[in-house]
Amino acid sequence: GMSGSAVVMLDADCSFQTCPAHTRIWWGAYLGTGDELLVAGTVGEVGARIAALRTQARARHGWIMDTYLLRAAD
Repeated sequence: GMSGSAVVMLDADCSFQTCPAHTRIWWGAYLGTGDELLVAGTVGEVGARIAALRTQARARHGWIMDTYLLRAAD
């Protein structure tokens, strides 16, 4: 499994979904704008929600700029 932390940008494949379910994730899109989206939790808890939000937001805006931090469980 993963150890430590990783920052990922522009992951169209939502690769975080391959991480263990207990991996912590902090995801954000359109950071610093009026359209900012933020989701945090474990991959198991919020991974599907992030993937769906990302797809919906990209379709609505025609583009997406997002990033996330992954951290191995304690």
